[in-house]
Amino acid sequence: MRGFVVAGRGGYPRLMTTMTNQPTPICHTNPTSTAIGTAIAPALTMTLGYAAKLIDSIPAEQFAVMPKADLNSAAFCIGHLALYAPWVCELLGHPQVDAIPSTYDALFKNGAPCLATAGVYPSKEELIKNFNSGWNKVALLLPTVDDAHFAKVNPVAQMVERLPTIGALVAFMCLAHNTMHLGQISAWRRVMGLGSAM
Repeated sequence: MRGFVVAGRGGYPRLMTTMTNQPTPICHTNPTSTAIGTAIAPALTMTLGYAAKLIDSIPAEQFAVMPKADLNSAAFCIGHLALYAPWVCELLGHPQVDAIPSTYDALFKNGAPCLATAGVYPSKEELIKNFNSGWNKVALLLPTVDDAHFAKVNPVAQMVERLPTIGALVAFMCLAHNTMHLGQISAWRRVMGLGSAM
């Protein structure tokens, strides 16, 4: 997916300074309610369950195979999604220092190409570990975040028109963005002869 983040580590802006510049909610919420995060968390958990069905049965030696041009490998998709989980934690107000290896930036950031070169990506085990740890952390944080925080203005300026609040951006990253790339793995499985995971 191209064009939704452009600056900073991993292709996304450094949010902690940006977010403090725009603290005002753009809609009224109950400051003690956590309904928004509580609603997103179960759907994210289901998405992670779908991810496990897609990737657990892929042989490790095939995880980074790119069978044809412009068809992202499972390794690339999982690495890309793993990279953005700490950013979502930061959006939720919980920065994760050194949560992901710094080498993931160049390999998996928005706009990076999927590479067919053998050995360029981390192992299947490492990629899945970072993917699961990052997104499971997000799933645990979501129900603890006040709705008032989700109502704040999206700090990514180029996405405000489409996703006006932090809540909208977080929901997109947890659900739509993850499932878009998991769908790529589903298609990749079929080209690799691994069939449906469902």
